[in-house]
Amino acid sequence: MKPGDIVLIRFPQADLKSGKLRLALIIAISPSRHRDLLLALISSRLHQATLGFDEIINTSDSDYITTGLKVASLIRLGRLTSVESSVINARLGNISLMQVLLLQRSILGNAPCTLIETVKLEA
Repeated sequence: MKPGDIVLIRFPQADLKSGKLRLALIIAISPSRHRDLLLALISSRLHQATLGFDEIINTSDSDYITTGLKVASLIRLGRLTSVESSVINARLGNISLMQVLLLQRSILGNAPCTLIETVKLEA
């Protein structure tokens, strides 16, 4: 697994109760020895978007076909969690590495990118 992968996981609720199976995007992988995954919830409820913060994946996007999504969806950057990779149920697809970098910068604001594992772009 790598940043940009779209996965299926029992996404924890904000009150730490067990969540339902949901789609999530791997935003980053911890550089520590535990290699925990930083995930953002993916939802098809586009009306819940926080303008200027969340990211919509439209069916017309050039990399939509690689996502494995069935409908336009919302990457909810306000709904993040950190998990061990062993709790991932399945991998559905991925978004472009450039899009991952833009999302990482959105989350961090002006913080230096060395705080997260940076994705190496392939030429």
